[in-house]
Amino acid sequence: HLSGMRTPTAMIVGLVLCPCGILLTLTGTLAPNWRQVSLIPNQPIDLIWEQGIWDMCREQQSSHDRLCGQADELGYFEQMPVRVAQGLMPTSLVLTLLGLVMAALGVRCWQKEPQHLLAGVAGLVLLLSGLLSLIPASWYTHELWVLPTPAGSTLVVGYSLVLSYLGSCLEILGGLALTLSFHHCCKD
Repeated sequence: HLSGMRTPTAMIVGLVLCPCGILLTLTGTLAPNWRQVSLIPNQPIDLIWEQGIWDMCREQQSSHDRLCGQADELGYFEQMPVRVAQGLMPTSLVLTLLGLVMAALGVRCWQKEPQHLLAGVAGLVLLLSGLLSLIPASWYTHELWVLPTPAGSTLVVGYSLVLSYLGSCLEILGGLALTLSFHHCCKD
């Protein structure tokens, strides 16, 4: 009876997408580039500020001089979307790790039958972790142009925010794939 030996496709999809998701959200959480501020009045024309949820850096593009730990004179870190991201992004990462451990135990490639219930629960945890990082990424994007910034400067979305978004979506998709395991529990 060979079919019992095969790991269901949905589980494989979940176990591929979610680790990719956590790498992206981890980078998004740590890298200080949720948005870029450029063309700041009374500053060198090639100066760019990079703002994350923990740190602010300034870089001059001509010399590639980069300085992080910039003073937050405008109260950027006090803003709700930034505060919420500081709380939810790490929470999401911890949940993703937990979900991945549960998924690995549930899928259990070294045993004949995967534990569908555990894999399904892992899927729900990963789905939740994806939503937890999607909320701050979405809210920040929504408020991106309203968060404090020197008047007259130009704002663009930074790569950390994009990675957080993509990571969240991969975790949600991977989580959904794993929740399909519940279908087997009902069949049994």
